[in-house]
Amino acid sequence: MKQPIDSLIFDMDGTLWDAVPSYCKVWDATARSMGISRPPVRYDELVRLMGKPLAEIYKEIMGGYCTDADAFLTRLYATEEQLMPRLGGKLYPGVKSTIEVLSRHARLFMISNCAGGGLDNFLMYTRLKPYFIDSLTYGDTGVDKDVNIRTLIERYNLKRPVYVGDIQRDCDSTHAAGIEFVWAAYGFGKVVDADFRIDCFDQLLTLPIIG
Repeated sequence: MKQPIDSLIFDMDGTLWDAVPSYCKVWDATARSMGISRPPVRYDELVRLMGKPLAEIYKEIMGGYCTDADAFLTRLYATEEQLMPRLGGKLYPGVKSTIEVLSRHARLFMISNCAGGGLDNFLMYTRLKPYFIDSLTYGDTGVDKDVNIRTLIERYNLKRPVYVGDIQRDCDSTHAAGIEFVWAAYGFGKVVDADFRIDCFDQLLTLPIIG
């Protein structure tokens, strides 16, 4: 018999909130500030790329309009840091109350492929920071989610962690790290081999979590 889940590691976008309309504004503002003429970034255009590292998203969104990826991404990070604390996103129903309950029974973490500072902005904007022990981003470490997951497992001696995300790439990274995946089916993507599925956030409370 498996031991209870002692920790949950959360993805951000498509799992805890939807901030894609704000991200579109950040991309558009960055392009304008660099004098790049591009049609406004659409919600559907950006949402299909969520979960990928920003360098990959850049190729899809700006590859045909800007030839200096480093300059654009540097400006994008600065623009996001300036705008996202004000623009924020919309938490999915039940996130705040469920996180509060979960934090009393398990250790909570976050890992995202967002830029450095993205998770800090999220935690401050949503006022969820007190409930999370630690977080890692691709922007901070330069490595993919499976490596960051293993880092947290080793750092905190996690016994049975699960990762909660919404796209197949999240699931693949989770399994590569050797742990179980919880698919947030209300999010942005489809997953074919999740270990658990939730159709709304508070269904996390039905998992076999340590008491």
